[in-house]
Amino acid sequence: MWWQRTLTLRPRSRGFHLITEEILAALPELQQVRVGLLHLWLQHTSASLTVNENADPAVRRDFERFFNRLVPQGDAGYEHDYEGPDDLPAHFKGSLLGFQLQLPIQDGQLALGTWQGIYLGEHRDQGGARRVVATLHGEAI
Repeated sequence: MWWQRTLTLRPRSRGFHLITEEILAALPELQQVRVGLLHLWLQHTSASLTVNENADPAVRRDFERFFNRLVPQGDAGYEHDYEGPDDLPAHFKGSLLGFQLQLPIQDGQLALGTWQGIYLGEHRDQGGARRVVATLHGEAI
């Protein structure tokens, strides 16, 4: 069986945000899948999706500090700055981290490790709501 839905994530401040529960709440069909895959596609190029530590919020703050050092805002010489100085750095960060995840499903649940969660990387100062296309494919329970 297949399901597909476009989810709208609420606007968030710049940084890395744990969105696992928001994704799960929007996809009750996942509980009907014995074995399968959930594909998440972020429809934006200035944000990102990744999986990492779900318990200590310091990890998300450290991610933000690391990526701001890796891709500093305000470097001279870039042409694409139509939407402000955070515009091109946000695109770089999005491409580095990626816009999609593919996650296994086991017995109606995401098969994440104990300390794993889904992050939205919001790389703009004013990113707004973000859309995610969720495609669920699997064998029913």
